[in-house]
Amino acid sequence: MNRLLTVVTGPTASGKTALAIELAQRYGTEIISADSRQIYKDLPIGTAAPTEEERSRAFHYLVGTLPLDAYYSAACFESDALAILPEIWKKSPVAIVCGGSMMYVDALVNGIDEMPTVSDTTRAYVLRLYEEHGLDAVLAQLEICDPAYFSRVDRSNPRRVVHALEICLEAGVPYSSLLTGKSRQRPFEVLKLAIDMPRETFFSRINSRVDAMFEAGIENEARTAFAQGDFNSLNTVGYKELKAYFEGKMDRETTIARIAKNTRVYAKKQLTWLKRDASVQWIKSADEAFALVDAKLSEMNSGQK
Repeated sequence: MNRLLTVVTGPTASGKTALAIELAQRYGTEIISADSRQIYKDLPIGTAAPTEEERSRAFHYLVGTLPLDAYYSAACFESDALAILPEIWKKSPVAIVCGGSMMYVDALVNGIDEMPTVSDTTRAYVLRLYEEHGLDAVLAQLEICDPAYFSRVDRSNPRRVVHALEICLEAGVPYSSLLTGKSRQRPFEVLKLAIDMPRETFFSRINSRVDAMFEAGIENEARTAFAQGDFNSLNTVGYKELKAYFEGKMDRETTIARIAKNTRVYAKKQLTWLKRDASVQWIKSADEAFALVDAKLSEMNSGQK
């Protein structure tokens, strides 16, 4: 049986959800969300989660399913997505994954290195270290446990630093020693699509989206979320700036501008990641996507590789 995984990825605000829905309707299939924040409940505005109307047009998995205090990772996504995919392929030869969390997509397509399950005790210890003494304290301990990974870790990504230290402490060996970089064989074909558009248009879409989020009530959404606790799920663009606003560190106008700026910075990082991936096919329309999927299915049906 032919099994095609069509990945609709790309930077934030590039139109992934709309394209994924068009593909799902054309091929009679369903969508798995590969977004590290859309999986949490109570954050639909700030994460630009598919609306009820959009979800009525195409079923989405892994959207709004976890409480804000739940732990989730690329490894969790890999496991969940691999369990869901066979159910989708019973309905259609095409399954769709849609999202801009590049590590999630990479984990599903290429596999992720085996890591020990982090115990609640270890997670609580590292979290307390981070909350009470800051990222520098976590980095200092990571340098002792794994100087090789310490030298290259992205220090602008606290979650990655924290995760590396958790694994070091749980495994009793350097995190870097567990990173093999080997891709796993998957029992399906993969087609990666990303929407191409002029950077000026793209950045304008980001600015418009941020304005729309404030009009839709992201401030109330964030206040309600933070009332539940200062969870890692809220440590992301949009909510971080709103937290500073609530604490009186920024005025509202500055907050809106800062969210737009930081979203553009995040989008540039996503683009950099994608440009390094030669397997990504850049498209400008749904018709181009349809043609690529049809061609891939035809190739698979003919037995050509």
